[in-house]
Amino acid sequence: MTRLQDLHHPSAGTTLMSEWLTGTAERSRAAVDALLHEWAAAQAPSGRLAQHVFLSLDGTGLFFYAQWTSDDDHLAWARARRTEVVSRVDALVPGIERPGLIRTRLVRSVVHDEKRPAGLFAVRTVAAGDVETATAPAPGLLAAHLHAAPDGERTIVVTEWADVASQEAATGGDAAVKRYTHAHSLFDDQTGRRP
Repeated sequence: MTRLQDLHHPSAGTTLMSEWLTGTAERSRAAVDALLHEWAAAQAPSGRLAQHVFLSLDGTGLFFYAQWTSDDDHLAWARARRTEVVSRVDALVPGIERPGLIRTRLVRSVVHDEKRPAGLFAVRTVAAGDVETATAPAPGLLAAHLHAAPDGERTIVVTEWADVASQEAATGGDAAVKRYTHAHSLFDDQTGRRP
């Protein structure tokens, strides 16, 4: 299984996170397939280092974790090409909801176990001062990656867990936590790195 620590790109100046709400597992898979087709058919955008797609545990949505050299590089691509790419996906899977993009910076990672495979990735937003509870050791917690939001008041925490059961036991089924499995990664940095 893929580990987020293996997906981190040292040249990333910004990490972009977003959700696509599809409604069903079938529509989520169709959206991933359509997007992979778009990525394969197009020249890699200048400044995009890597793009990772995660499937929500219940199948009703996708989580995107993209690393770019800078916000300016991403914005230049978004102005020139994003509408074209998204409209072709929407033609195949109409009605996808996109709550918005969050621009973040990876602040630090706390790795408790670097060897065990991750069976689950969980994403939650906490107040900037509450990160210690999000990174505290717990049975099955492999790592926590802290990303600062632009407002300076929020931290988006992406955690890696050994399995669903350990995450549920540690968080008590907190509804604010969104849970995902890794679906696909694409690296544009020409280093040949693959998860």
